[in-house]
Amino acid sequence: MRISTSLPYTKSFPAAVTEVQELERAGLDTVWVPELYTFDAISQMGYLAAVTERVRIGTGIIPIYSRTPALIAMTAAGIDMVSNGRALLGIGASGPQVVEGWHAVPYDAPLARTREIIEICRKVWRRERLEHQGKKYQIPLGADQGTGLGKPLKLISHPVRDDIPIAVASLTPKSVEMTAEIADGWKPVLYHPTKSDARWGDALRAGKAKRDPLRAPLEVFVGGAVGIGEGLEPMRDLSRPGLALYIGGMGARQKNFYNDVFKSYGYEAEAANIQDLYLAGQKKEAAAAIPKEFLDEISLVGSPSFVKEQLGLLRDSGVTSLNISLMGRTAAERVKTLDALRELIAQL
Repeated sequence: MRISTSLPYTKSFPAAVTEVQELERAGLDTVWVPELYTFDAISQMGYLAAVTERVRIGTGIIPIYSRTPALIAMTAAGIDMVSNGRALLGIGASGPQVVEGWHAVPYDAPLARTREIIEICRKVWRRERLEHQGKKYQIPLGADQGTGLGKPLKLISHPVRDDIPIAVASLTPKSVEMTAEIADGWKPVLYHPTKSDARWGDALRAGKAKRDPLRAPLEVFVGGAVGIGEGLEPMRDLSRPGLALYIGGMGARQKNFYNDVFKSYGYEAEAANIQDLYLAGQKKEAAAAIPKEFLDEISLVGSPSFVKEQLGLLRDSGVTSLNISLMGRTAAERVKTLDALRELIAQL
């Protein structure tokens, strides 16, 4: 299993960068740079590329609506150039609250747009003259939409790689099927090591059946908080606020993909209650309402034997890359946690 983590966006940037450097030396494989509606991910990735040597640097994630398809391709190629082939393009549809509320772009056809963007990106990286006539993107723009003077162009510079890996943050069955068919990585949220197959298994198998056999196997990024040691079980509660945010407040009442996933695990009443509490401003109560059983079943916090068992379940369910946050009060303690995690992975 590879190991990835996300660059914190609520922390001093210099301190976060220093920690990434230390984690890279300790064996970290990938660092994701989130975007949300804070600072853009790309400028931070360029900085990281200059001060790291080996770790992959991924967008984690950029929404497909915030940039044109060609700009997404150019940006990924630029990061791949300054990092000498270490870029990983993570894309996702986000949700209507962010897309329409922040970017002021209609939230429509996320599945079709994602598929077309992936196709366009790969054309750009192969330095083909860019022509694309899809349902959502027409390149060059037709005379009925513009001046009619647009012409097919190709990327001026030769990219470091003509096939930069693309990971998709997808949750609905149709989008997961598409991810398994054409993407290089899958980055789900609220993944459960034993219940996720009932939610996404058929979609993954259907997508993989259509997958180009020449493309590498799908990389699956899953994880959560990691803490290894005896007596750490109470620390699992630290995941409650983040889970409550996703299940209760990430999206509108009538359109919350994460709430739907949680319901599909058999927590219909709990999902409704958590959402009611969160949207009513009772965030602490919403966090407290998350079932302890769920926390325990998805956790990577506990004794070495417990964490090793959980890692085995994740591996057996198809997870190839952990996407984690490391517990510890200091960077040195988090590096120590990474060392312990790598040792357990080696024992599987």
